[in-house]
Amino acid sequence: MQPDTHLVQAWESMHRHWIINPTRKGMPSTPIYSFLRLIIPPTIRPFLRLKIRGSHNIPRKGATILAANHLSHVDPILVIASSRRTTHYLAKDGHFDNPLLRSVMHSTGQIETQREVGANDALASAADILVAGRALGIFPEGTRSKRTDAPFLLPGKTGVARLAASYPTSVVVPIALIGTRQCMQPQTHKFPRLWKKLNFNAGEGITWLQWLADPAGGDMDAESLNAIAQGEDHEIRAALSKLYRKFTDQLMGSISALGAP
Repeated sequence: MQPDTHLVQAWESMHRHWIINPTRKGMPSTPIYSFLRLIIPPTIRPFLRLKIRGSHNIPRKGATILAANHLSHVDPILVIASSRRTTHYLAKDGHFDNPLLRSVMHSTGQIETQREVGANDALASAADILVAGRALGIFPEGTRSKRTDAPFLLPGKTGVARLAASYPTSVVVPIALIGTRQCMQPQTHKFPRLWKKLNFNAGEGITWLQWLADPAGGDMDAESLNAIAQGEDHEIRAALSKLYRKFTDQLMGSISALGAP
C-alpha cells in the first residue's frame, strides 16, 4: 500500500527534525563477500539443522533494515547466510585491530565504528548503507541479551526507528533467530555447536511511511503531522520521540511473535 501523498509531504515538512545525514564515506567493495555468499550457504546448509521461514519477505534489492534479536556471536552470520542479501553490520573498531580479521571485516562489507563516538555518528554510518540502497543488519536491543532465563528479548532502543524515519521508504523486516544461544552461548562455548537446531523466521516488512498511516501503527494522517509540525522545536522532538518508541515497541512485539525466545 502506497502512503498518501499529503502524508508524505507533511512528514517531509519536518525533515530537519528527523534526518540522519550519512557520512558520505562510501561503501566498501565486497567481491569476496559476494563469492562467499554464492559458495558457503549452499555448501553448509545440508549439514545444518536450519529452517528458514519468510525469506520471501526480504526485498531482493533496495534499502532494507533487517532487525533481529541478539543472543549469540553467530547471530549476524545466521542473518547473512539466510537473508539472500549482502548484509552490512556496524562493527566496533576493536574487531579491526587484528590485521587478518580487519581484512575479513572489510572484504565482507562490515562498517567500522569508533567506540568513543556517540550514537549519532554510528547512525550516520548506518545511513551510508541505506543511502546506497543496501541491506543493513541491526539488533534493535543494542546489545546481546545477557539474561540467564527466558524471556531473553530485551526492550528495543529507538535507533532503528530513527533510521527508518530518516529513510522512510526503507523496508524494515522483523526477524526472529531461534536456537543461536544453544548453538554458541557467550562465555560458555568457544566454538559453535553446529548440530543444534536453528530457526530463521522473517516477518512481513513495512516502511516508516506505511507504518505512520496504518491505524494499527502510527495512526497518523497529514492533518495530524501538520499539527505536530506547527509546534515549538521541543514539542516536535517530543512528539517524534513518542512515535519512535511506539514503532520500536511494535517491532520488538513482531520479533517476539515470530518466536524470538
